[in-house]
Amino acid sequence: MPRKPVPPCIGPGMVVRRITVRVSDVVFLKGIVEALDGLAQVFAERGGDLTLASPADREAELDALVTDLCREIGAMRVDETAAVVATALAAEPVDVSTTTKP
Repeated sequence: MPRKPVPPCIGPGMVVRRITVRVSDVVFLKGIVEALDGLAQVFAERGGDLTLASPADREAELDALVTDLCREIGAMRVDETAAVVATALAAEPVDVSTTTKP
């Protein structure tokens, strides 16, 4: 039976960073985070779409980790604003033939 994704359970006092990695890198990334003793929890929503949640007092460490992951394994940061816009655009097709150019 396929696993059903559930949204991460993140409470007050936590900071969140969303990233996307190759599916083949998910286990590697989880191993790195686990080795960093309490820095973050990794939530895999589907494939390589990951949410990293960390205590607020370790935000700088989390950001440094995400920067390193982007550089070393090609992870991509997911900007929350861009994700919301992309979702909205996917839900509402735009007819470009009626769009005026500035």
